[in-house]
This record gives sequence, structure tokens and C-alpha cells, in this order.
Amino acid sequence: MIRRPDQPPSTSDSLWTADFRALFTASAISQLGTNIGYVALPLLAVSALDASAGQVGLLAALGTAAFLLIGLPAGAWVDRMRQRRVLIAADLVRAALFASIPVAWGLDRLTLGQLYVVALLNGCATVFFDVGSQTVLPQLVGRDGLVRANAAMVSLQAAGSIGGRGAGGGLVQLLTAPLAVVCSAAGYLASAISLTRVRPSQPVPTRGERTTGLRTEIAQGLRHVLGNQELRALAFSAALLNFGSVIVNTLLPVLFVRELELPEGVLGLYWAAGGLGILLGARTARAIAGRFGYGRTLGLVGLWLAPGALLVPLIDRGGWLYVAGAGWLMVTFKMGVDNVLGVSLRQQLTPNALLGRMNATFRFLLTGAIAVGSAVAGALGEFAGIDTALWVGGALMSVAFLPVLLSPVRIRRELPQPDVPSGPRPAPATKPA
Repeated sequence: MIRRPDQPPSTSDSLWTADFRALFTASAISQLGTNIGYVALPLLAVSALDASAGQVGLLAALGTAAFLLIGLPAGAWVDRMRQRRVLIAADLVRAALFASIPVAWGLDRLTLGQLYVVALLNGCATVFFDVGSQTVLPQLVGRDGLVRANAAMVSLQAAGSIGGRGAGGGLVQLLTAPLAVVCSAAGYLASAISLTRVRPSQPVPTRGERTTGLRTEIAQGLRHVLGNQELRALAFSAALLNFGSVIVNTLLPVLFVRELELPEGVLGLYWAAGGLGILLGARTARAIAGRFGYGRTLGLVGLWLAPGALLVPLIDRGGWLYVAGAGWLMVTFKMGVDNVLGVSLRQQLTPNALLGRMNATFRFLLTGAIAVGSAVAGALGEFAGIDTALWVGGALMSVAFLPVLLSPVRIRRELPQPDVPSGPRPAPATKPA
């Protein structure tokens, strides 16, 4: 059936609008650059600047510390601003930061201090990009399209992990880490250009129209998340999983390159295997939820796959590398399922006016756990040894499903239907200012 131009899109064809395609394309390019940088930055610190385990941990912690420093107010700010402008500005800032690294290296001025500054400021820009992208998504696809849209975006992120991290290790091995970072800067710049094709978001309240202050708005977001049993369980479970996984991942560059003396490309392939797990989880999440229910899937998939987390610390040369890789694949499969069903559930439980603050609160808790976990990883690696740190991380990942399993989420069959418009936003009648 041919739809008239003035006819609103139906639920079945409303997902791949021009706006969503532009956001998806921008995210694809950005993810490739992000994952190359994820591999290149710590390898640069280890190979070119002779960083210790503690210094690599500090670098990882600074990359996510911004979510602790400005994560909560960022949600209120995003709710007050046009999200497209936020996304473009964040991409441009990240491109400039990563471009500074090969310039300094070419001038023989690159230091760990500069990497620390880049990691911290890049984290600040990422706060706004992540909160803004998850906030604008329901506007682009409508509430009915959230699960499909999140499945597409998580699949994209997983594909970026597979391709980007695999390519990152190879590029570092082929070109050296400083030159590989150029690809990250180019990815962010191309993402910003693609985002210009997204229509400006609907008008936001002006300063005169707002009736509450910043602190009140932040408190509203915190109460919404922590006061809701389901949202609170989703947040605590994901934070615990992030905390455990980052303890492991932070120390892998030191373990692979320095202790096991493996090529950088092997580390990229190991991380790429995790991307494959996320991709498989994201692509099967809807089917599993349709069979067992949303809540039961979120709880039981963790119960089924938790033993895989205890295989990860067995990483070593030879066959043990494959055993640990299989365990990591199981853990990341759970991450893929959670990232589709959990994110869709929390978006559906939140009214439009609170989306930015809800997303920021989750990012504060989830990425805050990564920041703290990175610092803990560095301390454990420095004073207790890398093997001990890996077992601590594996144990935490193995129990991360418990908050959801012990909450009302486990009995939820379907997503709730909030009293908000379900279709994608209509085209503006007049050009926004």
C-alpha cells in the first residue's frame, strides 16, 4: 500500500525515518572511531609512554570520571536544550581532542598528562552525547518503536566493537597507536556532519517558562529512578556488571602486551569477541522476551550465563585464551540482552519531560561504576597483582543479575504503556528558530 505524503507513518514503517537513519549513520561512524580509540589509547600509554598498571587504571578512570562530576546536571541541561545541537557539539569536541594526540606525538611533545586531559575532556563530551542520543531516540521513533530501535542501536554498537576494536588492534600494530588515533578523530567529525541531517528537536522551555531550578530538576530525576523498584533494580544490576567488567578490561592491555607478550592485534580480537556477544544478545533479545517475557528474560539470562564470568579470569596463553574468550562471550551476550530490553523498559517507564534526567541518572550510576572500577583495577593490579584483580572482576560480574532477579522486574511479561504519544514526532509546521 502506498502511503500519502500527508499520512502519518504506521507502526510497522515508522522506525526507519530520515531522522533515525541519520542518527543511526552518525552513530555507526562514531562507534567505529570510539572503539578504535578504546584500544589505541591504553596501548599508546603502555607501548609509547611506558605506563604502569596504576597509570593505565588512572587513564581509564579519567575517561569516565566526567559521569560522576557532571552526569546528573547534564541530564537537566539536556532536557533544557535542543538535543541535535548537543550531539553535534559533543562530536566536534571529541574530534578536536583526539586530533591533538598525533599532533603532539609528531612534535615529540606527547605526555601521559596530555592523555589524562584528553581522556577527561572526552568523557565530558561523551556525557552529553550519550544522554542526548538516548533522550532524542523516543522522539524519532515513537514509543512503539523503542524495542526495535534499541535493538538496532545496540546491534550497531556491538558491530562497532567487533570491527572497531579488531581494527584498532590491527591499526596500532600496523601504524602505531598515535596514528591509529587519527581514525577516532575522523569518525567523530564524520558523525557530526551526519547529525546535521536530523531535524531540530521540538522547542524546549525558555528560561521564563521554567518553574523549577537546576537542583530541583536533578532531584526529580533521582527520585524517579531510585524511587521506582524496577528502575532501581535495573540501575544497580547494570552498575555491578559494569564495575566487574571494567576491572577486567582495564588491565587487559598490561596483561596481553607486557605479561603474556602477545601482539596488540590479539587484544583487539579478544575485545571484538565481546562485541560479537553483544550483537548476538541484541539480535535475539526480542525473540527471547517474546517467548519468556521481558522480566523473566532479564533475570534468567543472567542466571544462565553467570558461570561464564568465572571463566574470564582463566585467561592465559594457548587454550586458556579461548576458554576465557568463551566466558567473555557469554557475559557480553547478557549485556546485549540487557541493553535492548533494559533500556527499552526504563524509557517506557519514563515520561518525555524526564527522559534526559532519567538517562543522566542511569549514566551517572553506570558509568560512575566504571570510573570507580577503573581506579580500583589500577590499585588492585599495582598492589595485589593482575590475577587477583581479574578474579575480583569475574566474581562481581557473576552476581550482577541478582538485583533484577530479586525485583518486580522478573514477573513483567510486557513493556508498560505510558500515557504519552506513541508515534514518532510529526514534521514541524514551520521552520524552528
